[in-house]
Amino acid sequence: MTVKVRVGTSGYSFEDWRGNFYPQTVEKGKMLDYYVQHFSTVEINATYYRVPHPRVFENMLRKAPAGFDFMVKVPQSFTHKRSDVHTDANRFREAIKPLAASGKLSGLLAQFPFSFKYSADSLDYLSICRDTVAPHPLFVEFRNNGWVNRPMYDRLRSEGIGYVAVDEPQLRGLLKPDCFATTDTAYVRLHGRNEEHWWQGGPLRYDYDYSDEELEYWKEKVRKIMNKTSTTYVFFNNCHLGQAVRNATTFAAMLGAS
Repeated sequence: MTVKVRVGTSGYSFEDWRGNFYPQTVEKGKMLDYYVQHFSTVEINATYYRVPHPRVFENMLRKAPAGFDFMVKVPQSFTHKRSDVHTDANRFREAIKPLAASGKLSGLLAQFPFSFKYSADSLDYLSICRDTVAPHPLFVEFRNNGWVNRPMYDRLRSEGIGYVAVDEPQLRGLLKPDCFATTDTAYVRLHGRNEEHWWQGGPLRYDYDYSDEELEYWKEKVRKIMNKTSTTYVFFNNCHLGQAVRNATTFAAMLGAS
């Protein structure tokens, strides 16, 4: 079987990964050099908080071998403020130019908050976001389960916007662990199932270690979606204490992915 899945983590530069994944003495600037020896893709989340200078991505590219690629999260002005999607748009486009030119930018992630609820206006806003980041592929993640309906599915398919399937605590109002795609590229994010700290936010929200049984559950879902898409990305966002690395490594082995 041709492997069509790429497994990685949501971010890579974490101090609490020292001793859990990275050697204790690794320099922060050398973390990506080490990461690329173990994974073929990474999700860049730092861009949500601050748009970097293009040189930041130029430096990353020097460390990325052939076959390695990036998914990059759009700034919070796109998803959480939403008052003016163009606030950071020009700087963001400039920042990702080196990645785009290299062919290693596989898409952009827009992670919307629980407060972003389904409506006709909200659907239209997704189209604005897509147009703003064009021609780069856009993938959208919802936290409010009111979004999971046929009109959303049809709209995303018709406009070429990718849906992000998620695993998260089964609390009221959050999304169920369903796996489907609206483009030829499937996208899955596993956040962990820490019910106690989910609504509090902060790093403890993602303090969760998936069991082999839970990973087997997602293995079956991912294998099914792989049969319907050309590429499937799976990112582990339970980054607390390097749990994402352990789970991603185990999951990749389950799928037979390098």
